[in-house]
Amino acid sequence: MDGIMTFEPAMKLAVVDDEEIVCRRLSQALSREGFEVEAFIMGRSFLERMVQQPFDIVFLDMRLPDLDGLEILSRIKALRPETEVIIITGYKSVETAVEAIRKGAYNYISKPVNLAEIRLLAKSAQDKISMRLENIRLREALKGDSGLTAIIGNSSAIQELFGLIHKVAPVDCNVLVQGGSGTGKALVARAIHQLSPRMDHPFVEFNCGSFADELINSELFGYERGAFTGATATKVGLLESAAGGTIFLDEIGEMPLAMQVKLLHVIQERKIFRVGGTQAIDLDMRIIAATNKDLKYEVEHGAFREDLFFRLNVVSIALPLLSDRREDIPLLIRHFTEKYSLAFHKQVTGIQPQALQILVNYSYPGNVRELENIIERAVALTDGEEIASQDLPKDLQQLEFDTLEGDGLHSLEEVERRYIVKVLENTGYNKGLAARILGIPRTTLWRKMKSFGLT
Repeated sequence: MDGIMTFEPAMKLAVVDDEEIVCRRLSQALSREGFEVEAFIMGRSFLERMVQQPFDIVFLDMRLPDLDGLEILSRIKALRPETEVIIITGYKSVETAVEAIRKGAYNYISKPVNLAEIRLLAKSAQDKISMRLENIRLREALKGDSGLTAIIGNSSAIQELFGLIHKVAPVDCNVLVQGGSGTGKALVARAIHQLSPRMDHPFVEFNCGSFADELINSELFGYERGAFTGATATKVGLLESAAGGTIFLDEIGEMPLAMQVKLLHVIQERKIFRVGGTQAIDLDMRIIAATNKDLKYEVEHGAFREDLFFRLNVVSIALPLLSDRREDIPLLIRHFTEKYSLAFHKQVTGIQPQALQILVNYSYPGNVRELENIIERAVALTDGEEIASQDLPKDLQQLEFDTLEGDGLHSLEEVERRYIVKVLENTGYNKGLAARILGIPRTTLWRKMKSFGLT
């Protein structure tokens, strides 16, 4: 099993054509591509089989002896709307094929059929179906309450993260989440809360870098009526409002030293005083803090209290950069494409290989948040069903994928070999992802790897 790909049954494909030689050629070619193929020379026999055994993809000739192709298409869509139908038509019947597409066909091909084009169309339809199934899985996952469904990825780094979250969540200790900007620190904090015994109580989030010093005090601790000018009513602070649940202190490294002293006292005593108040309020809460800074370095340079660091750092969770888990990028792209297609009421179902190649090889200084912003923009701007290179930001469009090292001229075979090696290395030898980037079927990639001695 390669990287993020999971095993799924072979897709079922039907070839419906009154020419036996066409049925035989297509069946052989598509079977070699991993499809489970059945062939029919009559429309009625195909429809009878379709009732018993739904097909994922159908290659349908428009002119059959017993039934009209458009009628068969309508009945396929009535039986199973999600089946992708590719029309086979004579050169003079292109108008009919266009009409078929209006009625729900996925694409069409003219006779005489070209096997390379047939394989390409079948793979394209397969990708569309896979995307739809993945979107369904994502929708179902997002309805769940496991706490981990919002963290997307199947890489070893993410699997290790899931394991650590599962271990620490039931243990009622403080947690320090460390990672670069945009790596998903808030998602991890929320996942820990949702998997903990405190899940039915509040999850309260506070960004320590978003408020001036004097406001942090009143936001966290609250205040009594009349405590200062403008305090016309008592306000419950965020620490108090997190009673029984979890307080998430994001960007804890930005907290002023004076407030660090007060927070340390809260952790030690589990009590607070509202601003202007004289009565201690007991606290029952879990603290999860997060930072994109190196707190050990901050401690060494006097910018963060060592005693507070040790209190917060009972368990430390370090989040990987997106550039360190590139195999998760296609899955994240699918997730964000689905998310923003729904948000923008658009039918964007995938991404073209060239655009995917650019995104897989980009460095992502802003990590997952930056990728999400890129996909949000692309879905908003694209006019097609797939994100293309021109839908990406200009600076990304200009990126070049360096496939060769060293100087000198090389044979075409050597250039191809080096390029394939480079793609495999950059994808961690994930053959499924490498094949998509190269724009070739996995079987073709396997044959090339074998011929170049790369297996």
